[in-house]
Amino acid sequence: MTEAASNAQRLLGFDFGLRSIGVAVGNRLTGTATPCGAVRADTGKPDWPTLDAVLAEWQPDALVIGLPLNMDDSESELCDAARRFSRRLSARYHLPAFMVDERLSTREASGRLSGDQQTARSRPRSKAETDASAACVILETWLREHHD
Repeated sequence: MTEAASNAQRLLGFDFGLRSIGVAVGNRLTGTATPCGAVRADTGKPDWPTLDAVLAEWQPDALVIGLPLNMDDSESELCDAARRFSRRLSARYHLPAFMVDERLSTREASGRLSGDQQTARSRPRSKAETDASAACVILETWLREHHD
């Protein structure tokens, strides 16, 4: 594990998308993550003022970005864009950024959310909720992989 990874206590996780970027916050001490919402994006370009506010609020030590690999381990069309987003985040906020395999994170997030909908008064989940939950899954994956 790198020194930056071992020193990171509060982390933000991101589920990169071309129209929406899910965000979650996590903590290495507890090994848990919580969805925070989603940030709009325009063809992958995030709403930077909103991201600035999120980073100012949570003041993370490191960033974790999902890498959208295909099931056969090949790179998806979004891998380059996700890496570019990771580099931009790291440079803009002067924080270490780590990539983690995000395969099936959206499916797992949707399953978690639908598991929450067992009551008769359940409501459909928004795309932002699904994206934030996927970011949570991504961050939890990194936390499990980097648990001391």
